[in-house]
Amino acid sequence: MKITFLTYGTEGDTRPLLALAREVAGRGHEAHVLADVAGAPCAQALGIPFTALAGDMRGAFQPGGAFGALLKDGASMSRLMRACATLARDNTLPWMEAACAAASMHGSDLLVYSGLAGFVGLAVAEGLGIPCIGAAMWPMTPTREFAPPFLNMHRLPGWANMLTHRAFERMAWSMFGPELNRARARVFGAPPRKQPWRDMPLLVGCSPTLLARPADWPPNVAVTGAWQLPAGQGHTPPRALLDFLAAGPAPVYIGFGSMAGIAQGTLVDAIAAVASGRRVLFHPGWSGIDPSRLPSDVYVLDDTPHDWLFPRTALVVHHGGAGTSHAAARAGVPSVVVPFAGDQFFWARRMTLRGIAAACPAAGLDSARLVQAVAAASQPAMREDARRVGQAMREEDGVRTAVDLLLEDNICTNDK
Repeated sequence: MKITFLTYGTEGDTRPLLALAREVAGRGHEAHVLADVAGAPCAQALGIPFTALAGDMRGAFQPGGAFGALLKDGASMSRLMRACATLARDNTLPWMEAACAAASMHGSDLLVYSGLAGFVGLAVAEGLGIPCIGAAMWPMTPTREFAPPFLNMHRLPGWANMLTHRAFERMAWSMFGPELNRARARVFGAPPRKQPWRDMPLLVGCSPTLLARPADWPPNVAVTGAWQLPAGQGHTPPRALLDFLAAGPAPVYIGFGSMAGIAQGTLVDAIAAVASGRRVLFHPGWSGIDPSRLPSDVYVLDDTPHDWLFPRTALVVHHGGAGTSHAAARAGVPSVVVPFAGDQFFWARRMTLRGIAAACPAAGLDSARLVQAVAAASQPAMREDARRVGQAMREEDGVRTAVDLLLEDNICTNDK
């Protein structure tokens, strides 16, 4: 079987699909991944054929970029959606052309779509007449149980939750649909669609321990467990890191991945405040922080696999992205979640409801709040709850479950 994986977003969007592609290839099938260029080194290390798509996701998240500016200002969801739509609109045609060429050249039997390239994937599968299935790291299917994860709403009645899903769907189509239809006409000669695809099969790469499958979801939506690469495969930690870990109590990890919306001075002060009482590991990510501004006893990390690192920490301070949230929970250590935007508020709430995290939104982050949140997450009851949740999650095998479904003949059907 030949499967094309198409996504666009941060590494948190790309790495889960690389995990699926690796499993597909390991079972003797063919996989090809198209994503942002930042995913190329990981794909190369795994030996997975990879095509870099047009766009610069890292640049967009820098302080001067579209997302960096919005995150810093505490932007509304509508503004963030417009920024996403602008990035996608600027690249819809080249993404569609690249995906069409890759799927055609490799004779793909199935297209798996995700992230900002989701609508493009649906259009390519329709245009080529091949089955497709969505892959999401957050729950996208409408339900009465909660509002869309990208809306920070959690106290609505069931009927209102369903309405917000439909409203979110209409808003997304109004932003993405016109340019998508222009590209469909150019690439496939297709007439315009008046509404988005609905009732499509979907794999949700979330842990059922953190997200119980809503009872009102259709049968073609599966919660498989998270999609992570094997812990630390091919990773050789530097001797300095091993020495730091061995030199004292388990440290606090602080890192916000691709998020760059906190003022650097504020973040430096907050890290220093935590480091005044705890050993700290800091991963700069895309923050642009100069490590020389930090206290000398803070260990500054290069990219390090979360599944290797997090079990060696006391707790994890992170942005609440789906992948990082799952990695921290699976490690069995508490979190301090500092959500910036999007589904990060959803995961912050899920983790706090399970008693394994304290939340400290990025918009109000300062030294005192972060120190207070770290203290709350260090309480014995939270440590014990985190240990139990981690034990349950480590028994899940989301990659195997998802690929089992991908390789089934009857899982994927295109909509009318």
